[in-house]
Amino acid sequence: MNKKILFCATVDYHFKAFHLPYMKWFKEQGWEVHVAAAGQMHLPFTDHKHELSISRYPVSSGNVKAYQQLKSLMSQYDYDLIHCHTPVGGILGRLAGMAFRKTGTKVLYTAHGYHFCKGAPVMNWLIYYPIEWVMSYVTDGLVTINQEDYHLSRTRLHASKIVRVHGVGVDTVKYAPVSSNEKNNFKQSCGYKPDDFLLFYAAEFNRNKNQQFLINSFSQIRKHIPNAKLLLAGEGALMEECKSLAVSLGLEKDVHFLGFREDIPELLKACDLGVASSLREGLPVNVMEMMATGLPVVAVKNRGHNELIESGKTGWLTEADDIKGFSDKIVYLHKEAGRRELLGFNAREKIVSVYSLQRVLQEKTDLYKGFMQETEAFEWIAR
Repeated sequence: MNKKILFCATVDYHFKAFHLPYMKWFKEQGWEVHVAAAGQMHLPFTDHKHELSISRYPVSSGNVKAYQQLKSLMSQYDYDLIHCHTPVGGILGRLAGMAFRKTGTKVLYTAHGYHFCKGAPVMNWLIYYPIEWVMSYVTDGLVTINQEDYHLSRTRLHASKIVRVHGVGVDTVKYAPVSSNEKNNFKQSCGYKPDDFLLFYAAEFNRNKNQQFLINSFSQIRKHIPNAKLLLAGEGALMEECKSLAVSLGLEKDVHFLGFREDIPELLKACDLGVASSLREGLPVNVMEMMATGLPVVAVKNRGHNELIESGKTGWLTEADDIKGFSDKIVYLHKEAGRRELLGFNAREKIVSVYSLQRVLQEKTDLYKGFMQETEAFEWIAR
């Protein structure tokens, strides 16, 4: 009988965006792959897709139903491994999996960035830390993706095994630098002029991603770089608010709201510099993709940005409220093309050597193999 794994998260897009290489690996090992999440998206490398009535908001009647759905699935399919992702998916998946751990099922959870961390609001610690502390007692494997979360987990939580991997990995072939002539061609194909100086950020429009900071900074940047354009890809509740801010600052012609895009690799090849404004990150894939494309990144400080970006070597970090410092670094890198090229080269090298998909796939498959051996040992003892 085939081994079976259940991947659980709040929304199915999470798996399309971050986990297909790992689902593919399980299929290649002969495993039966199941996914449980909200949404009706078709996912490759998936034998069974189970739609849940799950909500990203913890206090939701749909989550009670989703918990029952997960328990039913686990009882029906007798999974060998259950790997939970996202905060609500992680809680419900682990709660539902509690009883099945007694029969040898291993329950894993990947923390893609705790809401409680250095500098987080006290309320985040009061709400999220106690939940994660309790849940760690029913977690066989806790997977962290940055050094701060790993240290916090080792010192404050109680999962059976706590490990750190370098994120979800970046395809360094898909995201790769291009020559100056190729960059100009990409600019023109995207509707820009070869001498336009393009800044790029892709993220959901919400308070944490903090696009207002970028727009306010851009109002200062435009005074020094008249041909600069700020490209903001993504959708979200605060998009209209950000558009209104751009209009109020007279930037509506130069701040471009691109919406949801599936051509991010091509857009990045057209750009000159990456920017990032989020207040909280685990280990941001959008920043790694920019760096893999050979773009230096100017970003505000947070635990994820701090781990990826080395000021003066792969980009620059500034304080979250330092509009002048942020703007000055971008103006400097526009003026000093040679320095910008060197920082972009270093950024690419860092991703290739540490955060490439090939390396992270090896880290995660080693982790999975360890738990697979434990389940096999349990089954042998049970016989």
